[in-house]
Amino acid sequence: MINKSDLTDEIVRVFSEEIKSLQDALEKIDENYSEAVELISNSHKVVLSGVGKSGLIARKIGATLSSIGVSSTFLHPVEALHGDIGLVQKDDVAILLSKSGSTEEIVRLVPYLKMRQCKIISIVGNMNSFLARISDIVLDGSVEKEACPFNLAPTSSSTLAMVIGDALAMAVMKSRHTSLEDFSRLHPLGQIGRNITVKVADVMHTDNNIPVINPKASFRDALIEISNKKLGCVCVVDNENKLLGIITDGDVRRILHKNENLQGLITESVMTKNPISINPEAYLHEALAVMENRNSEINVLPVLTYSGEVLGIIRLHDIIKGAG
Repeated sequence: MINKSDLTDEIVRVFSEEIKSLQDALEKIDENYSEAVELISNSHKVVLSGVGKSGLIARKIGATLSSIGVSSTFLHPVEALHGDIGLVQKDDVAILLSKSGSTEEIVRLVPYLKMRQCKIISIVGNMNSFLARISDIVLDGSVEKEACPFNLAPTSSSTLAMVIGDALAMAVMKSRHTSLEDFSRLHPLGQIGRNITVKVADVMHTDNNIPVINPKASFRDALIEISNKKLGCVCVVDNENKLLGIITDGDVRRILHKNENLQGLITESVMTKNPISINPEAYLHEALAVMENRNSEINVLPVLTYSGEVLGIIRLHDIIKGAG
């Protein structure tokens, strides 16, 4: 039976070797990358092709490019020569992936891409290969060795090819000055679109649903208000409805842990003063960032006016519900 520690060691080895391959690739980045980004940015369409694992990575790169607004499609090299080559047009750019740079199906495809005046960007593991020599731009996807113990299965090389594709896509976003609004229009139904188009005011709990309590009220009354409103917190407010503090479900657990006798406890003595809050005009992605970018993650935010009055409550659940 294999020892679990041996399996952990093997996983660590693979991580380490793939990370090293990426670090080595950093030193090989040259002007070809910026030229490739320029070609992609100015293309009519990007056509991606590869066989086997390279084909799967080509599909992923194409999907990433599509997600940032670049018209992209996968072309199987065999199907291309049985009629599908018709989708390739002048001013298109082809991104071809091949570890060896001499994959037969890809080599056969190249002349037909050239005939249709399609520029070729190749990601290859052999810079002296046919594909590297014939391409308009070649990107070095070679690795010293695969993470596979037999140095056979595409592992480090496939990871590097994926990262090269990601790098190209993100650089294209930068070259096109893609804004958050541009990106959101391409993801209207999913959580990404929701987070960057919907505002806090659209989903927050308001009016009689807001759990509030006076700072002089007992801790017991605060617990009752938390239970009644079922939002996982209670806002401690003054007579003008301005936020003084908050008690959350997490605070309750800490208070119970520290105090054996709850009699005589009042809310202002156990509340979290000056809690993090959010403006109703903020977008959901901003609220999510406020919740997550802390030493201890929080799940609920008071929504305040600019003068500090409580307008509502937004929870992490309100942000993620309805995700596509």
